[in-house]
Amino acid sequence: MSAFAVTFRRDFALMWSGGGALAPLGYFLGATMLVPLAMGPDRALLAAAGPPLVWIAAALAVLATLERLFQADLEDGALDQMMLSPAPLEVLVFAKGAALWCAVGAPLALAGAPAAIALQAPLALVPAVVASLALGMAAFIGMGLVGAAVTASVKRGGVLIALIVLPFFAPPIIFGAAVAQGEAVTSALLILAGCALGACALGPIAAAAALRLQAE
Repeated sequence: MSAFAVTFRRDFALMWSGGGALAPLGYFLGATMLVPLAMGPDRALLAAAGPPLVWIAAALAVLATLERLFQADLEDGALDQMMLSPAPLEVLVFAKGAALWCAVGAPLALAGAPAAIALQAPLALVPAVVASLALGMAAFIGMGLVGAAVTASVKRGGVLIALIVLPFFAPPIIFGAAVAQGEAVTSALLILAGCALGACALGPIAAAAALRLQAE
C-alpha cells in the first residue's frame, strides 16, 4: 500500500504541476460551450445532438492525457524502478490510473454539469449526467492504460493510442449518451458501472503485461 500511495501522490502532483491537468478540462469545457454558438438557438436540435457531443468531447479530452502517461516514466527511468519494486506492477499501474482519474476524470465529470445545461439537458438529469461521466471516465482511463502502455516506446504515439482504445470507448459513449437523453437511466448507469469495473480490473493487468514485454 505504501508503494501504491507513493505512486499515486507522485503522478497526481506531476499532473497538476504546470497546469497539465487543466488542459483536458479546458478542452472539454471549450468544446461543449462553443457547440451552442455554432448550432444556433434551436433548443430541440441542441437537446438531440448535445448529449453525444458531451461524451465525444470527454473521450477526446481523456485521449489527450494518455500519450505521456508511461512515456515519461520510460524516459526518466521511473518505469525501471517500478519493475524492480516489490509491489506488483499491476498495483502501481492501477495507482497511476487512479491518480489520472482524480486529477482529470473527476473534475471533468463535475464540469459535465454546466456542459449538460448549456446543451439543453433537463435539469433533473444533471446529477445522473455527472454520475455517468464519473463512471465513464473510469472506464476510459482503465482502457486507456492499455493503449498508453502498448505505445510507451513509440514517439508521437497519440494516433496509435486512439486506434487501439477508441473501439473500446464506444460502449461507455453509447450508454452515457442514453443517460443524458433520459433513456433507461438506471439500466444505462448499471451498464456504465459494469464497464468501469471491468476496465479498472482488466486494464492494469493488460497494461502491466505490455510494459513487461517492452522492458524485455
